[in-house]
Amino acid sequence: MHDKLPKKLLAPYNPKETEEKIYKLWEESGFFNPDTCVKKGVTEKDAQTFSIILPPPNATGVLHLGHTLEDSMQDTMIRYNRMRGRQTLWLPGTDHAAIATDSKVTKMLEKEGVKKKDMGREKFLERVDEFVTDSRKTIVSQLRKMGSSLDWSREAFTLDEKRNLAVRTAFKKMYDDGLIYRGYRIVNWDPKGQTVISDDEIVYQDKKTKFYTFKYGPFEIGTTRPETKFGDKYVVMHPDDKRYVKYKDGQKIKLEWINGEVEATVIKDKVIDMEFGTGVMTITPWHTAIDFEIAERHKLDKEQIIDKYGKLLPIAGEFAGTKIDDAREKIVEKLKDKGLLVSIDENYVNRIATAERSGGVIEPQIMLQWFVDVNKKIAARENKSLKELMLEPVRDGKIKILPDHFEKVYYNWIENLHDWCISRQIWYGHQVPVWYKESGVYVDIDAPKGEGWKQDPDTLDTWFSSGLWTFSTLGWPDEKTPDLKKFHPTSVINPGYEILFFWVARMILMSQYLLGEVPFKTVYLHGILRDAKGQKFSKSLSNGVDPIEIIKEYGADALRMSMIVGIGPGADAKFDIQKVKAYSKFANKLWNIARYVFGVEKSGELEKKLIAEFNSLAKEITLDMENFRFYLAGEKLYAYIWHRLADEIIEESKGKKEYGATLHYILENSLKLLHPFMPFITEEIWSMMPGRKNLLMIEKWPNHVNK
Repeated sequence: MHDKLPKKLLAPYNPKETEEKIYKLWEESGFFNPDTCVKKGVTEKDAQTFSIILPPPNATGVLHLGHTLEDSMQDTMIRYNRMRGRQTLWLPGTDHAAIATDSKVTKMLEKEGVKKKDMGREKFLERVDEFVTDSRKTIVSQLRKMGSSLDWSREAFTLDEKRNLAVRTAFKKMYDDGLIYRGYRIVNWDPKGQTVISDDEIVYQDKKTKFYTFKYGPFEIGTTRPETKFGDKYVVMHPDDKRYVKYKDGQKIKLEWINGEVEATVIKDKVIDMEFGTGVMTITPWHTAIDFEIAERHKLDKEQIIDKYGKLLPIAGEFAGTKIDDAREKIVEKLKDKGLLVSIDENYVNRIATAERSGGVIEPQIMLQWFVDVNKKIAARENKSLKELMLEPVRDGKIKILPDHFEKVYYNWIENLHDWCISRQIWYGHQVPVWYKESGVYVDIDAPKGEGWKQDPDTLDTWFSSGLWTFSTLGWPDEKTPDLKKFHPTSVINPGYEILFFWVARMILMSQYLLGEVPFKTVYLHGILRDAKGQKFSKSLSNGVDPIEIIKEYGADALRMSMIVGIGPGADAKFDIQKVKAYSKFANKLWNIARYVFGVEKSGELEKKLIAEFNSLAKEITLDMENFRFYLAGEKLYAYIWHRLADEIIEESKGKKEYGATLHYILENSLKLLHPFMPFITEEIWSMMPGRKNLLMIEKWPNHVNK
């Protein structure tokens, strides 16, 4: 029997000797490209399409296990749909991740003793480009090692020339439609990183801080930040609060405060929580978002107390020029000396906003920035606002979010959406396409002609370019490109649930506004991958795991299966190396099954009961795959192949020649069903099958399920 078997099948399965060779075969075949599949007759010209645009990993380093989870799921969907005969595109790309990359290179330079500002913008950007080029090569190499069947001929980068044209075109159109404006609004200012940051770049930390209660004329007010109180001249209470019924809206009250007497104005506003503290608060409109909104509603003055470096301004009198952390206790001491300190709660737990990249404490500031108006009605879109365009397709079922409980969370976020601040004070990224000359402002896709024009130094929020990702990668702004017509809207997007609002929502915004269609039909959200103890992977915990090291040890197929089986949509999962080891053993089991079946003569009639049982399983698997239940499909295949085929059917068949044809049928079709999950070993076994013509990756999905 053994003399008929391929030599490599006699030795144990070795992924190290297999995976690189197999990937090269796939890549050289050209079948990752749907156009090649049509040209070579693998796919029909008019076949249904299936497309995914890879959520672009940040070009700041290497892929981590979270990417492995995402990429395993997507490649499983892609390989399945390719085998179903659909025109299947999985388009790769990377994200320039402006703040993260700018910050990373800045830190690298600091280690070399070089200051970013001393280099100048041009030289700094050259250094960033070098770093990003190397980083992108690493990411591409890692994606290949995972077996990702991406169409590399269409690879994109969020900061390449084509995407830059798309960004400038989108900005110009939004500006012309009155959706982009420049104005003074409150933003998240990072004093350490010296830039505005978005809500998703904030990390909240619960810290024990002091909560102070002060006398403010006839009232008592509470705060954790006495350093912001120099400009407080409005005292706000709920209009229905009976405790303060004698005070009228607009009433003036003279009182002693930090630096002497002030005249306070009573403001009645329903936003006040009567149950919190004394039900009275003074407001600091320049440094608190809620206070800013109250000031806007009542047309109140706003005064800056803290500068962009976190130091007090001249309004603070003797404390001017002092860092706020150094000034806080001194200010409290002064108020105590004046008899205005009522109490200090030493055990108050405060939720402090910090910048994810720099670690700096966020200081809300009113600043001149560029914004997108989410409430303005758009004539070209049936007089709907961007907010309405984001809500509509999910409510109407044009976009399905899995798991569906995230739909409510999505609605809640969109309904409470504020205008989007899109400008950033960093050098790396898409520079704002606006030019100034004296009092002139020029906004266009290309720079103005003539001398004296200076471009706005700010760059755009990364999410602005990422929001265009599903269609900028397919040729937009050229709306006649074949890719855009064929593959958009895309079929699925598969990000982590934590970026549902920051990325998914903005892709819906951009696609609905610019193209008048949805960017994708299904949002399949995955959860966060944690360590075996349930902790998030982080550098500070030193619990990071390099996926490439795992692949070297156990093979990509084992890692992929561990990322798919049993992990449903939106569910956080614990990474356990024991699970990878188990699927490594499963790969060897499959190899041994193939060795046994290849050694059996393909004789006898097909055993009807066994074939019916297998076909029933195949139909179930297909239904699971069509409904994005691949986490169940993988589990069913594992159970059938190990416990039914190996443990029972093969054992029963030993010494019975009439089982030969049945065993070959089950193995051949099991390889097809398992290929989307474990592509390397299934392709390797397939290559040794008698009468094989094609690569397994383009074989048709078992045809009985299509009847």
